[in-house]
Amino acid sequence: MMRGLTPHNEGKKGDFAKTVLMPGDPKRALFIAEKYLEDKVLVNDVRGVQGYTGKYKGVEVSVMASGMGMPSIGIYSYELFNFYGVENIIRVGTAGAISDDLKIGDIVIGMGACTNSSYLKSFGINGNFSPIASYALLEKAVFESKRKGVSFKVGNLLSSDAFYDEREDTSWKKMGVLAVEMESAALYANALRARKNALAICTISDIPSKNQATDSEERRSSFTDMMEIALEVAIKT
Repeated sequence: MMRGLTPHNEGKKGDFAKTVLMPGDPKRALFIAEKYLEDKVLVNDVRGVQGYTGKYKGVEVSVMASGMGMPSIGIYSYELFNFYGVENIIRVGTAGAISDDLKIGDIVIGMGACTNSSYLKSFGINGNFSPIASYALLEKAVFESKRKGVSFKVGNLLSSDAFYDEREDTSWKKMGVLAVEMESAALYANALRARKNALAICTISDIPSKNQATDSEERRSSFTDMMEIALEVAIKT
């Protein structure tokens, strides 16, 4: 018998706030909960994908990991939107730079999410669907980024199915895509289908063209600007 509402989440109805921050790494979810949330409660730990609900500046906010890739965030975000009454999901993840104008630590706010995945075919669309962010969240994230004085860009992300891709493909760069990650297209599509809201705020963790990369500890605990921007958006939404 399931403890929660789905096979992947043991939380009960009402356990999640209306806005959920969603990093890929469960350890980043724990870091956010411990660093920023007061009165936090662990509401999900199925498969070690930790979800917490607490308060940030007096407002209830949740954080739960998504795992890696579109199939994983596709499941978790779908269930949060459709079973748990969540209204907004803000991805706080890492990305690899495609644009030459980006450096390690820069923030990319995903206005849209291109993809090489077949995930969107599951919606039965007869054509090429363009998953985009929710403008209400995007506008707030831009405002908070400017207020915080961080280096950021707004534009297209590439959600790729492959982390290790041996093909030399410059087409995305030619089309002005800023950075590559593995989740946002599925998140945006699920939000649009459910008539909910989603946004991806990513920190550049590596620059493949220059063989520059951060380590796992840096990715987990040092990319706090995007976390704080997302939290400010969450409490003002």
